[in-house]
Amino acid sequence: MKQSVRRGALVIVLVLLLGTHSSVVQAETESSKAGYSALSALTSLIYAPVKIAYALGGGIIGGFAWLLSAGDYQVMYAVITPAVRGDYVVTPAHLRGERELEFIGRDPNY
Repeated sequence: MKQSVRRGALVIVLVLLLGTHSSVVQAETESSKAGYSALSALTSLIYAPVKIAYALGGGIIGGFAWLLSAGDYQVMYAVITPAVRGDYVVTPAHLRGERELEFIGRDPNY
């Protein structure tokens, strides 16, 4: 009888400890979500203007490439696609390493 009471008490203590641990882990994930969100917003304030300038420059150079190639759209497309495609903001998934940040974009067929 005494041994079953001890086992019951041990089970209750373990359940309480596991329940407390999960709430602590959840609190940590909520605070880390907020931290990643704030960091991604601050990072995007620097990254986005650079990406926009790169895309605009690629568009201008792509236009010149089209003119100099006598209207060859493939030449223009080869210049504009990497410049215009890609990510314009940094997300929390980028910061956690769950997703790759693409500054130079890829052809949509790949």
